Amino acid sequence: MSISSLPPMEGPVCPLPLRHDQTIVIGHGSGGQMTHDLIRNSFLPYIASPHNTGNDFAGLPLPDPLEKRSRLVVSTDCHIVSPLFFPGGDIGRLAVCGTVNDISMSGAQPLYLTAGFILEEGFSIAKLEQILDSMRQASEEAGVQIVAGDTKVVEKGKGDGIFINTTGVGLINSGMHLGGELAQPGDAVLISGTIGDHGMAVLGARGELGFEADIQSDVAPLNHLIQSILKAAPHVHVLRDPTRGGLATTLNEIASQSRVNILLEEDAIPIQPAVRTACEMLGFDPLYVANEGKVIVILPAEEADAALDALHAHPLGTWSKKIGIVKDNPSGRVLMKTLIGGTRILDMLAGEMLPRIC
Repeated sequence: MSISSLPPMEGPVCPLPLRHDQTIVIGHGSGGQMTHDLIRNSFLPYIASPHNTGNDFAGLPLPDPLEKRSRLVVSTDCHIVSPLFFPGGDIGRLAVCGTVNDISMSGAQPLYLTAGFILEEGFSIAKLEQILDSMRQASEEAGVQIVAGDTKVVEKGKGDGIFINTTGVGLINSGMHLGGELAQPGDAVLISGTIGDHGMAVLGARGELGFEADIQSDVAPLNHLIQSILKAAPHVHVLRDPTRGGLATTLNEIASQSRVNILLEEDAIPIQPAVRTACEMLGFDPLYVANEGKVIVILPAEEADAALDALHAHPLGTWSKKIGIVKDNPSGRVLMKTLIGGTRILDMLAGEMLPRIC
């Protein structure tokens, strides 16, 4: 039973009171009355759409005239995080922002999302509705609609509370071409803010830091920020969000795709003091810690100042900085000039530094 297979709710959508004494049971995945009740009472108050017409699909209008935005961009992602709730967000906000951002990295404007939920028997319906409300708020912040969805229930012990898959659809101008293979020698490398915030916030929420630290996840939809960058700097070559594997791994991917060298300046990379301290105490490198609300911008050097002005004018770009340049050789490598004047090779992350963070 999919979320879109129920008819749309009539009148204004008002969330129902949380029911703290109820949990998910196997019957909620049966496709019968319990499934209908769960969708109608817990899902639709938060993620209903006027495009839900009672079918297992959603018919969606496209902007007119379409010829100015002639290509569709589609992205899908599965979201797991432990714990489900962390400072600055939760799995619901993460699911919406993650896919909105993946669409946005192409230069496209995200329009619609679908959401699939794997629920474990015994999961609290109150927590489910808290997550759904977070998804509603994040989608409103991004200006996108959740237009279709699906739920499945697995037996207790065969899931981890809740997993969420989101798929996004966006439209991109026919002349817009961005990609990790398009970085060019002479380009400037920008980052939209401090790195490592999300990974360390999640670790802190697990109680694994061993000390108190005021670190908030940076999880946020970046589509409005990116549109302002593209307006100010129309010749951007690469946009990429440094999520799993962090800044260093993402730049290695770009260097490999474009067959260029990326040279960073260590003293230019913005890191919150609390994040730096936590990483030093735990033996982590913030360059490899995940982010969920930052974007790497690679663009011609002559447009770097205009892009930075646009970034600084947006709340999500306050701490943006130029952190490096693109060079010819050695091809496919990322290097960093250190604080002591040496040069450090930054390889891709080997293994998993922080499990279950996005």
